[in-house]
Parts: sequence; C-alpha cells; structure tokens
Amino acid sequence: MDLNQLRWFTHVADGVTVTEVSDLDRASQSGVSRALARLEAEVGMPLLQRAGRTLRMTRAGATFKPYVDKALHSLDDGLAAVSQQTSPESGTVAIAFQPSLGAWLVPTLVSVFRREHPDVRFDLRQVRDKQSARLVATGEIDLEITTIRPRLSSVRWRPLATERLGVAVPADHEAADRESVGLAEFRDATFVALRESYQLRRVTDLLCREAGFTPTVAFEGGEIDTLIGFVTAGLGVAVVPLPRPVAGAATSVRYLPITDRDAIRQIGIAVSADRPLLPAAANFHAAATRHLSRLA
Repeated sequence: MDLNQLRWFTHVADGVTVTEVSDLDRASQSGVSRALARLEAEVGMPLLQRAGRTLRMTRAGATFKPYVDKALHSLDDGLAAVSQQTSPESGTVAIAFQPSLGAWLVPTLVSVFRREHPDVRFDLRQVRDKQSARLVATGEIDLEITTIRPRLSSVRWRPLATERLGVAVPADHEAADRESVGLAEFRDATFVALRESYQLRRVTDLLCREAGFTPTVAFEGGEIDTLIGFVTAGLGVAVVPLPRPVAGAATSVRYLPITDRDAIRQIGIAVSADRPLLPAAANFHAAATRHLSRLA
C-alpha cells in the first residue's frame, strides 16, 4: 500500500469528493479512483460504495479507517519530530481552548511564550464544550486548555489553576455597589445563561440548587459575550467567570464575586496519554504549566 492510497481513502471516507481530492493533490480523477480500487483489492473487501454522487464507507471501510488514521498520524508525528529535532525552536503548536478562556488566558500564554520562542507558530482553535478532548484524542491538536475534565482514557488532564465565578449585573442594579454576594440573594431574579450542554450552565444550576432555588432563565445562548450584552440591556443577571481588569473597559456591567462555596472552576491542560508532545509543543506545555501554577 502506498501513502497516497491511504490518504485519499481517509479524505473520501471523511466526505471529500474524488474531484476535490484530485484538485487538492493535482492528480487525475481516474488516477485517484484506480488507487482506491487497488487499495480495496489489497485489503480484499470493498471499502467504499457509491451513494448518489458521493462515496460512503462500507462496513469494512468503517472498520479499517481508525487504523489508517492512527498509522498516518503516527507517521506525520514521526516526520515532524525528525524535522524539529535539529531546532526545537521551530514548528507549530496546535492548541484548542474554550471561548471564555480566549478572552484573557490563551493570548497571555501565547504572548509570554513567543517572547522566548519567536519562531514557533501557533494553530489556535476555539472549541465548544461538547468537542472537549476529542481533538486531543484524535491527534488533530497538541493540547487543550480547558475547564472540563476529559472522560476519555486516551486523554490526560491536569488541573493547574482556579477561576472565581461572579454574578454580572447591570450598573444600576440594587446590588451593583456590593463587594460580593451570596447566590441566594438572586432567588427571585431573572437569569440569562448558556445552554444546558455547557459546563458553566451545569455549574450555575448546581450552585443555584445548593443555594435553595431553581433559576428562572429568560435567555439561553452560546457565548458569554452575548450574555453580558443582555445583562447590559437589563434582561437579567448571569453567572460568569470574573473578568480580568482592563483599562478603559465599559462600566455598564458590574461583576460581583460569589461567596458560595465551590463558586469556582478549575483550569487545566489536556494532552494525549498515548503520544508524546513534539519539542515545540512540549516547550509550550512546560511554559503554560508554570504560568498557570503561578495563577493558582
């Protein structure tokens, strides 16, 4: 089997058409089709079947693909490792992170690292909670900065710092001048919150239950910035991570630290438990660990 056969098979299995594969790799469509046919002949079973204008995996193809993915990832890692051995100051570090950490933490970590490693490049990806750890497990990214403990045995997560939660209220709210609040004080308030699939929403609901009430939610969204916009408009209050002070920041919203126990979330780094980090990524992991440990 040659590499083109395997790579073209994974592309088509992931939904890329033969035409698109031929355009990307500057090969003829008939050449790609013949290569896929040779691969099926070597495997001894059909791997793809036509469904309208596209090709879909057969049962044998679906069984075969994870092994091909793993082999190609290992090969790519090996080639990258060899190229970086002579210069660990080069390469690309692929990082995934939750959107709420992209507002302050991830830019800080990248900025601090680049001062000492200016030639290292970054592939930065925001991920939703439901995607957490999957990109690490598949090898698509090197590490993930996240508040979610992975459930996958192939991913290792180490909590390194905690982030306090607070209640965001409009500037004219009766509690706006308070230094801190207990969540029970908002039992009669209207909330704006993330959707139930988000970890922060689950933490919010749990904190409210522990404070003796179920929150009345007027709006559910997918971005903390959207929640803050509705808080500013007076639609409700929101439980959010306490923001870092920013010079010249808008004062239309007040952030009140919550005094309830467990009104925090842990921040950690997730990495593969099966594959070692390449040199540039390992350097970043060490630097990020030191920075987060200082925050703790």
